[in-house]
Parts: sequence; C-alpha cells; structure tokens
Amino acid sequence: MHRLTQEYQASYLACVDDLLATEQVMSMRKWKHHLSVTTYDHSLFVSYVAYRLARRWNCDSSMAARMGLLHDLYLYDGRDRTAHPGNQCFDHPVAALRNARELLDLSDKEANIIVSHMWPLATTMPRSREALIVNLADKVCAILEVFYIARLRRIQRWIPDTSAFLPAPALSCARRRAFSSAKMPLRP
Repeated sequence: MHRLTQEYQASYLACVDDLLATEQVMSMRKWKHHLSVTTYDHSLFVSYVAYRLARRWNCDSSMAARMGLLHDLYLYDGRDRTAHPGNQCFDHPVAALRNARELLDLSDKEANIIVSHMWPLATTMPRSREALIVNLADKVCAILEVFYIARLRRIQRWIPDTSAFLPAPALSCARRRAFSSAKMPLRP
C-alpha cells in the first residue's frame, strides 16, 4: 500500500476511533443500506471519502469524518416500514441525529451535517462546507455501492481496516475488509 495512503488512514482512524469503539456504531453492521452493503460499511466509506475531501479542500476534516460516520446512525431496518413513521428518505436523517446526540454533545454545525445529508431530496439544506462535503461523499459512495463499483479491489484497499475495533468474538469474521466478502449478484 502506498505510504501516503497509510498515513491518511492512520490520521483518519485517529479522528474516529472513539466512535468506532461504540456499541451504537458497531450495531450498524446489522442492517443493509444499499443492496448488500451494510449501514456500517456505507457510513465508513462516506466518512473516509468526506475526510479526504475535507483535507483536500482545507476544511475541518475531523468533523467531516466524524459526522460522515454518524450520518446514517438511524439504528433500524430501513426496509421495515413499521420501524419508522413515514418515508425512509426523510425519516432516517432525523433518527440519525437523535442517536448521534445520545453519543455526543453536537454543535449546531455538526447537527446540520447529519440532518442535511439527504438534501436536495430532504428540505434541510447544508449550511457549511463540511455539510456539503458529507452530502457529496454520501451521493458518490451510494452510486458506487449501488452499481457495485465499490467492490473493486482498488477501492477496497483504499478504505481503512477497522477490524481492530470489533469485539473479540466477531474478529474472525471481521478480518475481511469492507465490501470484500459479498459476491456480486448477476444483474438480469
């Protein structure tokens, strides 16, 4: 792996290591988000892409990484219509914000990053460059996941390995990097 990529990954993990160790963030592994990608894998991908973009554009990369990781912390099966009151597109940012507030004391800027990540579909607009970055990273990562591009070996190596944050019993399953174990279903 390229030395600069390793440095970025280590720097990124230092920003989010406390969040990765929480039960709430780890529980995102239970639910699928985009097809076969879990909410955890998606959030990790968004978080890392937002971190890299924020560094590139001289924004608060730590805030982008942390809020990118929490942007989909809604903690329920989004496909189960009884788990949320209305449309998942509009409901999940509010649920994610509520759950993130249970983990952290969020500033208004951080809250806006989470609740506005579905803009322009949802009505809350991003009010900072970091909110726009997480919004953009979410869209890019979702497209890559839906079209299975995120499973390419080159992208898999780019995403940091977070298996060290898993509880010991889950470690054997976690040695696989994000997105590496799922087989791509054939499209009709």
